[in-house]
Amino acid sequence: MYPTGCIPWPCLELLGDEDPSICEHYVQAPDDVKVEFVHESNPKSDSVIVSWKPSHYGIAFLRGFQVSVQALGGTAVACQLLLFSRNVSLSATHAQMFYKSDPFPGLSLGSQYAVTVMALPVPEQWDKFYQSFYFKTRSCAEKNGLEQCKQDWYPQQVEVKQDGSVIIVTFNLAPPTMGIRRYFCLCRGDGEVKYTDIILDSLENKTHHSFQLNGLHKGTNYTCEIAAKEVDAVRKRFKISVQKEILPSTPPSSAVVLAVCLAVVAVFGVLLAALMCWYKKKLDANPEIDKLNEEKDTLKEPVVLPLNRPTPPRLLICYSRYDGEAHVKAVMQLGAFIQQHMATQVCLDLWDYLSIAEEGIMAWYCRQIRESDFVLVICSPGLRQRYDPEVTYDDSVDLMSNACSCSAVVQLIGEEVGRAKARGEDMSKYMAAVFKYCKETDIPTELRLASHYTLPRDLPLLFSHLQGVALHRPGSYLKINNITEEGYTGVPTGAALQLAIQEAGSALNGKQQQMEEQKYDRVDA
Repeated sequence: MYPTGCIPWPCLELLGDEDPSICEHYVQAPDDVKVEFVHESNPKSDSVIVSWKPSHYGIAFLRGFQVSVQALGGTAVACQLLLFSRNVSLSATHAQMFYKSDPFPGLSLGSQYAVTVMALPVPEQWDKFYQSFYFKTRSCAEKNGLEQCKQDWYPQQVEVKQDGSVIIVTFNLAPPTMGIRRYFCLCRGDGEVKYTDIILDSLENKTHHSFQLNGLHKGTNYTCEIAAKEVDAVRKRFKISVQKEILPSTPPSSAVVLAVCLAVVAVFGVLLAALMCWYKKKLDANPEIDKLNEEKDTLKEPVVLPLNRPTPPRLLICYSRYDGEAHVKAVMQLGAFIQQHMATQVCLDLWDYLSIAEEGIMAWYCRQIRESDFVLVICSPGLRQRYDPEVTYDDSVDLMSNACSCSAVVQLIGEEVGRAKARGEDMSKYMAAVFKYCKETDIPTELRLASHYTLPRDLPLLFSHLQGVALHRPGSYLKINNITEEGYTGVPTGAALQLAIQEAGSALNGKQQQMEEQKYDRVDA
């Protein structure tokens, strides 16, 4: 087995010296594809070995395998090729044997990858010659241990003490081998944010450090975070309740206490009697009130996700490349985020180049629309301009690889939405969305009949649509921190999505400003 290019070997190319009639067969895709982590000397990367079994369908014609590993959301592909000798012919009993690849080293930690095992030779007329699935590499902490990972390390022991108005926080320090000398503490409460910078004078013979928090208001609850002052460092969250100082006071006399107690008891008795009379009249006027009270508790039910679903929902994402590489990158990062944090299988043309090369771009889109549970169209100025004949567009826009199919696919989806609307059928399969740097007017007219969202603001609504769960019910509210507008950046794929959206917005604004300047120059001329 040795690395080679990621181009499948056609039958006539691999067996060109033999009888051409042998290429009329088919070879089924491999079975039981598995990934096994192996030792990697580099602490910043991971290494895997792929194993599989050959299918017994067409095994007599099998001549080898091609294995590829591709980063999810990226374009780099690592390939290995295993070829049998010309005089080797396998039988059905060989279908129980496991084959293994050489190690695939240098995989980024905590990243998602797609592995594809392909049976060779590739038949001339066959579409089931490969098997693909996704896997995720280990995190730095899982591979090397928390004490060896600067970005994954965080203080695990935090102790808070209050002595009068003085608040002292003690936490454990990172191992000296990490060389971390600076930390910070961030406290939020009562609409204010308090930031404390922590600098150590020396790391020798110290396992813990204490510091004083200043400027906190008495009687206020604070939520605080402490972490090493490093890029993307994990934060330890803890809570502080600043107690008010109890001042010594002169105890009241027994006569005053007795009088106050009697007055309170009398007022309470009058209020209780009035409340009982009012409730009795209410009950007589509406006998169904008991039934409503009995049903009140049943409304406060927790929202339960449909975990018994046999397979995750399948989502096809359509988009236009007319808005440039930054917009395409934002779409890829959105697909990776949805697949990792919304329990959804995402289909994107950038991740399935083998099938597209075999079927053709339009045939691939038509098949994905039929097989997917949901279809999401990412609308943008480029998509709107190329699709709507009433909108003029700049002919200088570069033609990308999916340019010809973009308007045709959107038109096909628009016809499906219009047909479902006319028949009164369910239109929940089709959705439209724009990133925050675009406008809702970028959504074509036909797609406005379907549900449309603005991302990342409406990420919770998109999750609710895909999983079929309600965010609000009487007595309950579903909130998942990793998919809210405020919390989605707390995970690596969410942070990458935020950065991609910002870069795409800047690129689009610069492009529009350049077009305006060119327009004014033509007017002046």
